[in-house]
Amino acid sequence: MKALLLAAGLGSRLKPLTLSKPKCLVDIEGQPLLERWLQMLHDSELFSHVYINTHHLATQVNDVIKNSPHVNRLTLSYEPELLGSTRTLLQHERDLSDEDFLVAHADNLSVIDWRSFTAAHSRRPAQTVGTMMTFVTDDPQSCGIVEIDRDGTLITMHEKVTHPPGNLANAAIYLFNPIVFEIFRNRLTEPLSDISRDLIPLLYGRLTTFLNDIYHRDIGNLDSLNAAREDFSRRLYQVGA
Repeated sequence: MKALLLAAGLGSRLKPLTLSKPKCLVDIEGQPLLERWLQMLHDSELFSHVYINTHHLATQVNDVIKNSPHVNRLTLSYEPELLGSTRTLLQHERDLSDEDFLVAHADNLSVIDWRSFTAAHSRRPAQTVGTMMTFVTDDPQSCGIVEIDRDGTLITMHEKVTHPPGNLANAAIYLFNPIVFEIFRNRLTEPLSDISRDLIPLLYGRLTTFLNDIYHRDIGNLDSLNAAREDFSRRLYQVGA
């Protein structure tokens, strides 16, 4: 299986920290988020190649990748102008269209039971074309809050609304079957920017969900970053819990 890590964002809500460091290289317990993702994917033994898009302070990301022990399985894709996650995904169709694949935002913090996640994807309902990872958030106004049916299939999503109808959130980590590219081509309209806003609504009723009950935090602002650092310093997670 291949993976696309989205790592090009400006990290505007983490300023001034991200004026001198890309969001994906913000550290947790002395390890940049991107390095955590690469090690996690490697340790899962499920991913043969990882594509990473870059833009903001890209040379810093390049330096990290050059020194990564996983460099031979990595491909960087520099965006002179920030494309947005939708266009980035669509530009990688040729790279990802031969088998099911992973898409994830590498500037969030997650601890994942990959075997359970991929197993849930493999036994998903027949009408579905992918699996969205979800988590229970302590800040539902800042997340995409999902509604699912009794079988766990996505019904709808409320993206960063004032009065969300719950706290089950989209983790922005997906396993997709390549058929999604055909769906997107046939139904997309301009403008394109964000996977959650542009693409996921096209898949209502066609995405199953998987609850990450180990650890996931959206590193959206300085408060969430500090909370993540505190969680990891206290080891408030347990793989397989």
